[in-house]
Amino acid sequence: MSKTLSAEALRSVVAGIIEAVGSSRAEAEQVAANLVLANLSGHDSHGVGMVPRYVDAVAEGGLVPNTAVRVELDAGAMLALDGQGGYGQIVGVQAMELGIARAQELGSCILSLSHAHHLGRIGHFAEMATAQGLVSMHFVNVLSRPVVAPWGGGDGRFGTNPCCIGVPLAGAEPFVLDYATSRVAQGKMRVAHNKGERVPAGYLIDERGAPTDDPGVVVVPQSGGLFGALMTFGEHKGYGMAVACELLGGALTGSGTWHRTPDAARSVYNGMLTVLIDPARLGTRERFEQEASAFVDWLKQSPPGAGFDGVQLAGEPERTARRARERDGIVIDDATWGEIVAAGAQAGVAVQSV
Repeated sequence: MSKTLSAEALRSVVAGIIEAVGSSRAEAEQVAANLVLANLSGHDSHGVGMVPRYVDAVAEGGLVPNTAVRVELDAGAMLALDGQGGYGQIVGVQAMELGIARAQELGSCILSLSHAHHLGRIGHFAEMATAQGLVSMHFVNVLSRPVVAPWGGGDGRFGTNPCCIGVPLAGAEPFVLDYATSRVAQGKMRVAHNKGERVPAGYLIDERGAPTDDPGVVVVPQSGGLFGALMTFGEHKGYGMAVACELLGGALTGSGTWHRTPDAARSVYNGMLTVLIDPARLGTRERFEQEASAFVDWLKQSPPGAGFDGVQLAGEPERTARRARERDGIVIDDATWGEIVAAGAQAGVAVQSV
């Protein structure tokens, strides 16, 4: 079973809960808007279903409301920032605003962000950059219970470690490639588990290292209190990218890498290395725009393959989902809604009537 809510109603519910656990109204509304935008974009894994975890993380002290990014180093085209455990939806945006301004001033910026609580959908930050005509590249690691197995391994050793690349396209919507280096995002397994669904072969191994189609193995403890693990996409290639994101997003930023025994903490920390480039300042803007448009046109001329309506670019499915869900509402399964209601009760907010 499920229920369908408008984006406006969901934003109101989420903002009320986030405010109740300590955030200012402005912060709560920004966090809520970001989470609901993820749902609108078709990424329920990064949407309002995260609210219960955020409420728990605030209670633990790992997520600190009303916290701003701190500048650790300002070296012109290089910025090192510390998120100080603040909401990723807040400190991530603050970091990007600083980096975008610097790239517009100097032509490029290398930006490191450490110790941010869950940044959410990284594509949001690429969209911020491309809206200003900038190319952006993002490498992110995840410090939480390790849920992804290394290629050739039999248990979780690191997080879903997303990579994102945004490229503005002249006269068209931007190219926004945003993906977890795991076969699927951990949050998608939570959603599937809550819906009682099974998943395709090749996504998961169970707590014994054997293949399984049960998403619950990475959501709830299995025999002996152990968890299963997600597999990386593309076998050894996705594994290599996951390690690169850990080294760049975690080690290089100073945010930290995962190399300890898992615990039950609910906080999720991200480190992010971002590279921003202004094509106009690089001196290739005219040629860049021409070549990018020509290549996209060339791709779109490919006849539809079997089972497809045509070729799409990264970012198009999200924009299509936003139009549909803004019109038709956002579907929340009953298990996820029950968790949100419980999180509201924990925060002292009654949301059952929505």
